[in-house]
Parts: sequence; C-alpha cells; structure tokens
Amino acid sequence: MSKYKGQAAVISQEQAAADIYSLWIEAPLIAAEAKAGQFLSLYTQDESRLLPRPISICEIDKEKGRLRLVYRVTGSGTGTEQFARLRAGDAVEVMGPLGNGFPLENPGKAFLIGGGIGIPPMLELAKQLPGDRQIIAGYKDELFLTKDLKKYGELYVATEDGSAGTKGNVLDAVRENGLLADVIYACGPAPMLRALKAYAKEHGIVCYISLEEKMACGIGACLACVCQSKEKDSHSNVHNKRVCKDGPVFLSTEVEI
Repeated sequence: MSKYKGQAAVISQEQAAADIYSLWIEAPLIAAEAKAGQFLSLYTQDESRLLPRPISICEIDKEKGRLRLVYRVTGSGTGTEQFARLRAGDAVEVMGPLGNGFPLENPGKAFLIGGGIGIPPMLELAKQLPGDRQIIAGYKDELFLTKDLKKYGELYVATEDGSAGTKGNVLDAVRENGLLADVIYACGPAPMLRALKAYAKEHGIVCYISLEEKMACGIGACLACVCQSKEKDSHSNVHNKRVCKDGPVFLSTEVEI
C-alpha cells in the first residue's frame, strides 16, 4: 500500500465535546488508499516540533477524496492545540495512510468497542464491516459521535459517572445488556484492551485490538512505539512489534498489554 506526504486542505472543523475536535481534510491520494483502523501523521507549523502527531482515521470519503479526524486536545501549547486552531481554507501537512487496518471479512456477530479517543476509528469500521454490529462506546463523561455511530449499528454507552447508559466501563455495558459476539474489534486505553483480551480468552472469542502508543516517525524506523509480542520481530530480532507499522491493529493473542 502506498503512503503519501503533502499539504491537505482543511474543509471544516468543529468542536464535538469539551476537548474533542472533528476535522475534515481534503487529501484524495490518501483517501483513495485508506482503510478503517489506519491513521495519519499530522505536522504542526512549529519548527521546534519536528515529530508529527498520529491521529486515527474516523471516516473516509473516497468519492470526494476527504477524511475525517476526530481527536483530543491534550493540553496547552501542544501540537493538538495547534490543530484545533485550523479553519476552512487552511492547509496542514499530513502523511498517510499509515499502519494496518481492521480485517473486514464477515465475522458474524461483532462487538465494535471504543474507549475515549479510541471511539472515532469505530465509525468507519461500522460503516464497512458486514454482518451484525453491536457498538459499545465508553466515555468518561461527555458524549461525542453517538448520532453518527447509531446510523451503523446498535449503540450501547458506558460512562464512568453514570450520566448516560451503563455506569462503569464497556464490559459492564456488555454484561448489563446481555450482549454476545463471535468477534471483538476494539480501540482504546491499555486497561480496557487488557480487560477485553482476558474476556475474549475466557469466552473463546477472536479479538482484534488497536493499540494507542506515543509515536515518533510513524513508519517503523525508529522503534519508539514498540510493544511486547510473543513472536520475534524480523526487524529488531527481539520480542516486540512496532505499533505504527506492524499495527496498530493486532490479534490480542499476538501482543502483551
């Protein structure tokens, strides 16, 4: 698969929640190649920040050559704060599509589980995945993307404070609603993925997880985003995988989290 680097035009940007932003960019070459579960690297205009920021692809519009990125601003003075200032007509340097995506063969009944900023990749996956889709989204408090997600499957919500849906985490929502599945697709923080890996093993369910790691190069050269694996990596000859290149999507049985 080809990857491209260049300037992308900003189509629109809006605030989806307190620190969550939804950005549409025009990048026809990237959109033509992109798959659900992949990510882009975005570069700031701050010359002191040489490294790009990885952001998951939320939606792909191949017909119009556009991509949607939904991301969290992580603090004052950060690269993501700079991205939040982008407006229609601006340009941003991007590279992608990067990483591997989720497998899309008909899995039967599937859980699509997102936690926090791991929720956005579930939208494009829900649009593309055949079969019966049950979407479980875990939030700290404020909701986002719920209207979009409901278009493509039954949506179940869990919130830490109990303000919406099930009080607790995504597995609490699964159990409270008596949900069953043949396969799990998940993206979110490590504790959630660790719990889902154990749940999948206990129930004999195939589980694909998308890991969230801090990245540097985004193309597998620097080894800044390695995770432990059962098999030796052919690149480094040790028990690790490069999240940016070998992932971010792995079978849960492939990696240690």
